[in-house]
Order: sequence, then structure tokens, then C-alpha cells
Amino acid sequence: MSRTELFRVWPQRGAFTALRRVTGLGALALMLSGCSASQHFSQGEPAIESRPLGDPQPFTRLSARTYTPDEWPQALKADVYLPSGANDARRPAALVVHGGGWRNRSRDDMQGIAEQLAGQGYVAVNIEYRFAPEYRFPSQLHDLQQAMAWIHAHADQWQVDTQRIVGVGFSSGAHLVSLLAVAGVEGPLAAPYGGEQSRLAAVLAGGLPSDLLKFDDGRLVVDFIGGTRAEENAAYRLASPARQITPQAPPFFLFHGKWDQLVPVDHATDFYQALQDNNIESELYLQRWRGHVTSFLLRGCAIEAGIAFLNRQVKP
Repeated sequence: MSRTELFRVWPQRGAFTALRRVTGLGALALMLSGCSASQHFSQGEPAIESRPLGDPQPFTRLSARTYTPDEWPQALKADVYLPSGANDARRPAALVVHGGGWRNRSRDDMQGIAEQLAGQGYVAVNIEYRFAPEYRFPSQLHDLQQAMAWIHAHADQWQVDTQRIVGVGFSSGAHLVSLLAVAGVEGPLAAPYGGEQSRLAAVLAGGLPSDLLKFDDGRLVVDFIGGTRAEENAAYRLASPARQITPQAPPFFLFHGKWDQLVPVDHATDFYQALQDNNIESELYLQRWRGHVTSFLLRGCAIEAGIAFLNRQVKP
């Protein structure tokens, strides 16, 4: 089965069923699910293991709410997960963004992560966005900026502390939330929809394609940008989170499969080093024996460590 076929099959079947079909080894899936198959770094040193997350809270779900304005080129939906039993206190929120090479998949892929975040006290806003090649960069970033404006507009209703909104994404979703975090508030990508309301307090990014200039001129990136590296070099640089880092970037938690062939692991390690060079609080969680897809399917320990990192940043 190809990577493309696996991406089609795994949401409809159990994660381990899909993995066994690819590998033919159920025991391998069991082995890879363990938390010991990882390397966890904080500020360049082995990380102290995070305390386990607290028991999940109940939550309610508002499904398929349109978050874009009426005049937007495409009406886009979001599912909102609201922790139950809240008092008058404001709480953190999480903008949750799915992967799919900027061209497919859906927010259903991130439902489990959104539910985990809501269970930990976050208002989780799980969004869809416009796809390439019909819509090219920076259209998808503009969608995220609109989602942030929508969260701000509903902050009173959902009891959101707008100073404590985090971004969570995988693969192309990780790319978009990371780009929002490092370039959505100031600079050329802030106009016309970004600015202060696009500010993220922290980011949890898995399988992050951090530097688009590292890729050959394959179809996914060419369709997303609208040309090759030679034709659109400035756009490739502008669209690369690794090339937009400043000391004002928020804290980052990165997780990545060491066997990832679709987005090689140096996208994570080099990005982490750049964060360190700019004195930005960050952690890197490398998953042994995992490729791009399996790092998501078997993400449990990485996501728990990532949410613990977010908790330390925004104190929900």
C-alpha cells in the first residue's frame, strides 16, 4: 500500500488495523505504541519527563459552525469543543489544524486531539481550510487568521482568554499553525487579515515541514506555492516557518518520526536548533521507528507530552 492509500484508509479503520495491513506485523504495532521509543529534548538537553495529564473533563461539541465571513471565497467550517462546568473564569483555547499536503483530508483527522485538549480544559476549535491547487499560498494562512478572529469574536461567549490561544497541527496543519505563530502578527504575512488577534501563546507541531526549500520540486509543494523553487523562490522563503523565526516567536513543542521519508527529520531538528539559537523555549520529541504516517497514528505519548508542554505555557 502506498502512503496515499494509507492516508485514505486509516480514518475509516482502527489505527492498528491500518498499520498491520501495511507492515503485516501486529507485534510491530504493539512495540511502536510504547512511550519508550522516543528521544525527548528540552533546551538542547534530555527533557525531564512530564507529569501525567489530569483526568479528562467532560465537554460539549458544537459541530460544523461556519467561521469565515460571508464574503469569503469558500465557506469554511469548524467544530468547537467546550469544556463543561466552567465558572466565570476565562480559559485557554486551541486552534487545531489537520494535515493532508495542503490539498486534502479533513478536520475529522484531528477530532481525537481536539477532544483531548477539551478534556484538559481548552476550548478546542478544529478547523478546515481551503485546498491547493485551487487556492494557493497564502490563502490557507488567511483562513487561519480568520479562524483566530472568529475565536476572538466569541471569546466572551466561550469564556476564552485571548492571551492564551495555542496552535496545534500535524504535517501541513503543523506548517500552517507554525507559520501563523512566527509570521502572522507582524511582517508581510500579517496583512490584511492578521495582526495582534493572530498571536499564539504556544505551538504543538507534529511532522512539521519547516523549510519548503528543502523539498524537491514535487507536486504537493509546487501546487501549494504555485511554481517551482526557481520560479517562486521568494514565496518559498516566505512560506517557510524556519526562515521566519525571530526572538518574538512563541514556545514550540515539536514531535517527529525519525524514519519520516515524506518530511525528513531534519525539518524538526533544524527548526528546533533555530528556536534554541533565538532563545525560544522549545522541546523536541523524536519518535524512533516511525515514519510520517505512523508518527501520527501512534502519537499518544508525544501528544500527552505536548499538551503537558502547552499546559506549562498557558496554565489552564
